[in-house]
Parts: sequence; structure tokens; C-alpha cells
Amino acid sequence: MNIKEAKVQIKNAMTAYLSKDANGRYEIPIERQRPVFLVGAPGIGKTAIMEQLAGELNIGLVSYSMTHHTRQSALGLPLIVRKNFGGTEFDVSEYTMSEIIASVYEQMETTKVREGILFLDEINCVSENLTPSMLQFLQFKIFGRHRVPDGWIVVTAGNPPEYNKSVREFDIVTMDRLKLIQVEPDFETWKQYAYQKFLHAAVLTYLEIKKNNFYIVETTVEGKHFVTARGWDDLAQMMRLSEKHGIPVDEKLIGQYLQHPRVARDFAAYYDLFHKYRSDYQVDAILAGNAADTIKDRARKARFDERLALLGLLLEAAAAQTRVVCEGEDGLLQLKEQIKAPAGNGDLGLPALREDFNRRAEALKLQAKDVAAHLDNLFLFCEDVFPGGQELIILVTDLTMNPHCALFISRHGCPEYFAHSRDLLFHERRQEITEQLDTLDLDNL
Repeated sequence: MNIKEAKVQIKNAMTAYLSKDANGRYEIPIERQRPVFLVGAPGIGKTAIMEQLAGELNIGLVSYSMTHHTRQSALGLPLIVRKNFGGTEFDVSEYTMSEIIASVYEQMETTKVREGILFLDEINCVSENLTPSMLQFLQFKIFGRHRVPDGWIVVTAGNPPEYNKSVREFDIVTMDRLKLIQVEPDFETWKQYAYQKFLHAAVLTYLEIKKNNFYIVETTVEGKHFVTARGWDDLAQMMRLSEKHGIPVDEKLIGQYLQHPRVARDFAAYYDLFHKYRSDYQVDAILAGNAADTIKDRARKARFDERLALLGLLLEAAAAQTRVVCEGEDGLLQLKEQIKAPAGNGDLGLPALREDFNRRAEALKLQAKDVAAHLDNLFLFCEDVFPGGQELIILVTDLTMNPHCALFISRHGCPEYFAHSRDLLFHERRQEITEQLDTLDLDNL
């Protein structure tokens, strides 16, 4: 499954684990709540979905990478205590509380949140002297003599053996006590995250053309070469900052994130072309409805990869504009709540707040009107230069996937978008019916 499907599965498990009966007892007893074991290639977002889940469920999160732990930090330090057995005193070895368990209690004290996720990454790469204790933890949720607090769900993660020589495979007895979820890299799922994070359009359009370069791990005579989702994410953010500060985005920079020479060279060449397209195509003029005939002619004659790059540039500009408007509207809603709340001091500040609200609301209304017109012009341009082409399908799909554009359209509408959405649904339904007809043996009816 992909990382988005894995997130749903983990969320469902947590909902079940945190469910209580009428007497306040967990419906699945603590000892029967299997730790989740998330297995997938490095850099596909395992840690990110833990942060998302904790936020969505309003619970705590404590994360640890187990490769950084020694036996002492995981189990606690030994100490000698004096105990009396049958009238005779003995010196007995015990352990201080595990650093990991202590961190859970510290967060509970700080946040007053009593339930949460204890996320242990790289669980199958622990040191050899910690392995027996880790297996005991996975079975009984105990480090040393201290147990994970009730209400805290254990989620673990690890890489398959082919990605990490340090991986130790669990035996059947251990695996039979875990809730196994296997995750594969998936570009379409990652693209939704990329839109949410407003990642660089060059990365998105390049991977749209060359999806096979999204995730690669290879071992050659020269060593390991790899490209991961994390690498694309970090590179995309670095590219934006580099452009902002006039730092060259070249193969030297790209190779620091895409540690696969062929892919780094290929993307560096593509970025140079993309940068040229950004200069050549007058994106602002297209959105304003003033595209020159020369620009339209070039777009009509362009190869498909250049058309995709142009769509990426247009969508990036539209997303930036819709994002500003939607964030401004969200800010106005907060200001409106302040105006409605009792202010005290005879409400002396309310007139100024109302004046500020009205001024910002009027400016935002005009800005939203301009952005709506830009979206209409975007469709008119594509209808003109790509009539009946799949570029319009890509445009509608990407506007739907992009959270900023989708939110703006839901609030302000876009007739051209809805018209093409209906056409897209009809097209997909017609394809589905055709495929169903193709499976029928009509000659034998």
C-alpha cells in the first residue's frame, strides 16, 4: 500500500486501541494492542504521517530513532537497592527509568495530554546487545522494569533488508505480536503532499514526465546510488531558497540531494530548460488574458514535456495567488472572532477592529475577483492552444489535487473548471464502460 493508505490503517488501529467501554476500560486490553510495524523504503514519509496523525487526533507524540540508543539509554542505568526478604536484607540490582519511557511521562506532564503515540523508528536496526530487550518490548511494551503508560500506542518503523545491511529480521514469534503494514513509494500520493507544501514546480513536472526517477535504490560496482522522496522534498525547498538568494541551481547542488549521478544530471538539464521556459513564457500575461500570439503559437507547437512544464508554471502561479487569498480569508475569520468576543474596557478597541476588518475584507474581495479571472483566463488559454488535448485533463486534475486551488474554487467558484470537470467525469465513465464492454464475449450472447 502507499503511505496515504498506511496512514488510514494506523489511524483506524489507534481509534480502536483508544476506544473505551462504559466503565472507562480500553475495549482492546493493553496487552492485546499489537504495536504497529511500518515497513518501507527510507524517505517515503513514515515519520511525517506520525506527526500528522498526532495533530489530527489531538494526542501526544514522542519519536526516537533506535539506532542512536545503547542498552543503557533504552533500558535505564543499573543501580543497587536494599531489600528485605524473609527477615534478611539483600542488595538487589534494578534499573532507573528508561530514557524513552521517561520522555513519554515528561510529555504527559508538560502537555497534560494522557494519550499519544510512541514512535520508534529503525526498530529492526538496533545494536546486537539491545536486540533481546527490544523483542521483549515489542511483546510486552516494557523497557527494563518500566512499562509504556496506558493510552500510549506503540508504532514502530523499519527498512526492508535490501535497503540496510544493519537490519535484523524478527522471528515468527515476534512478528506474530505485531501489526505489520508494508509501504511502497508512490509518486501520485507524494504529489498531493508536494502541492500541500508548495514544492517547486520543476520537481513536480519533471517527475510527472519521468515517474521512474521518483524512487531508485541501486547498488553498482561504484557503490550505492539512490533517489528518495525525502531527497526530492529537501531539494525542492532548497531550490526555492537558492532562487530567492541568487544561488545557482546546478548539478553540484542537485547531486547533494539526488545521490544518483544519472538522475542528478538529467534533472539538472531539465531544470535549465524549465528555467528558460519560465523566462520565455509570459505567465503573468497568460493569467491576465493578454498572451501574445507568439506565445500561443509556441505552446501549440511545443513537445509534450514542454507543455507539461508550462502547465506546471501556470499552476504554480495560480496556486500562489489562491493561497494568498485563502490565507487572507482565514485571517479575517480570526479577526471576526476577536470582534465578536467580549473586549472589556468598554469595548474601546472595537471600532478600530471593525474598521480594519472592513478595509481588509474589501481589499480581499477585489483580490479574489482578480484571481478568479486569472483562473478563467488559464482555462481559456489552454482551450485555445490545446483544444481537445489531454493537457486540459491534467489541468483539471492538478487543480483538484492542489489544496490551495481547490479551496479557492470551492469558495469562489470557477465556471470553466466545473465545466471541464463534468467533461472529465463523462470521459472517465465512458472509458470505464468501454473497458467493461471489451471484457464481454459478445459473439456468444
